[in-house]
Amino acid sequence: MPVETLTFGCRLNTYESAVMAERAAQAGLADALLVNTCAVTAEAVRKAKQAIRRARREAPGRRIVVSGCAAQTEPATFAAMPEVDLVLGNSEKLDAGPYRALPDFGIARHEKILVGDIMRVRETAAHMLDGFSRARAFVEVQNGCDHRCTFCVIPFGRGPSRSVPMGAVVEEIRRLTEKGFREAVLTGVDITAWGADLPGHPRLGALVRKILKHVPELERLRLSSIDSVEADDDLLRAFAEEQRLMPHLHLSLQSGDDMILKRMKRRHTRADAIRFCDRVRRLRPEIVFGADLIAGFPTETEAMFRNTLSIVEECRLTFLHVFPYSPRENTPAARMPQPDPGLVQQRARTVRDLGRAAMSAWMSSEVGKVRSVLVEGRGLGHTEHYAPVALAGGKRGEVVPARITGTGEKRLTALALSEAA
Repeated sequence: MPVETLTFGCRLNTYESAVMAERAAQAGLADALLVNTCAVTAEAVRKAKQAIRRARREAPGRRIVVSGCAAQTEPATFAAMPEVDLVLGNSEKLDAGPYRALPDFGIARHEKILVGDIMRVRETAAHMLDGFSRARAFVEVQNGCDHRCTFCVIPFGRGPSRSVPMGAVVEEIRRLTEKGFREAVLTGVDITAWGADLPGHPRLGALVRKILKHVPELERLRLSSIDSVEADDDLLRAFAEEQRLMPHLHLSLQSGDDMILKRMKRRHTRADAIRFCDRVRRLRPEIVFGADLIAGFPTETEAMFRNTLSIVEECRLTFLHVFPYSPRENTPAARMPQPDPGLVQQRARTVRDLGRAAMSAWMSSEVGKVRSVLVEGRGLGHTEHYAPVALAGGKRGEVVPARITGTGEKRLTALALSEAA
């Protein structure tokens, strides 16, 4: 039986799950499930545990290896689960050796937890992969975070910020392009911090320019979530000058209220966010924005909450990731006066409803337009704006022009122009 993966959380985890599967196979592991967890919210941890229990019921003899941010920050929690055979840290999961700690390999003394001190990790590398299960390729360019937002445990799951050298990133993307991938997504925990730890302190804009210059065969380059306050001028100019850089940005905003942003220990203000979106939109008028928003943060009043609602319109946000506030152990926010859980959930629903309305309005405005669609298989794909599309026509892995014909509940519908001819 092959090694399978189950991934929770961010695009970086998606990429690392592919690395994990390859490293486990290199170690000789078979008939195993690799669970790559997320620690952003208590709900994410709960869902991982639920999935682990279900996986054991469905396949009693299969080995279960748990890793990811939740495993890094609370390894004993997962080790205590009888369904779990091995817990690996975020650094250990990317090497073949730790997978051999399973009893299958004849180890006399089975160490169930192999989780090192992530805060001591100072380097990261481009992990060369032989293939992906998707049409687009995720490329890790950065890992870790040096910031300390009061609600967040991710720095303790990922360690300090560290960058993959520019040459290694370019070479990895060139190799993936030669294998037929048309789109690459730059991923990381805080990708706008890329380069700060490298000689000369290059910025993300320089990396984007270098990729597009030295890999001319790459049709589409996309960025994952960014911190707008860290975005450098060259990166912003690249959106105006480089059509292969996709017109979609997902922003780590978290709130639209200045006092809440201060209590979160964020480094931008409401005005900063609005000014950033306006500036980028002037440079690339067709760009669309998504954002992460937290509802019900401690001390959030109704007026503060309305500021978060109104920033959706002021920034013209289209794709919202909404998180109901969840206290995480040992974070400063967990020591603040805690909100009523029911109110938190109510506010999260309100933001999600606003997000759905914004998405519906934008999708309706797309009908009749011709968009470039990356076909990802089974009649599904994404436009350059990262809008999901149900597509008639086109082959997996192709980028095809298509006319948007309508909207569904969660995606556009489109017809490849080759089919309409």
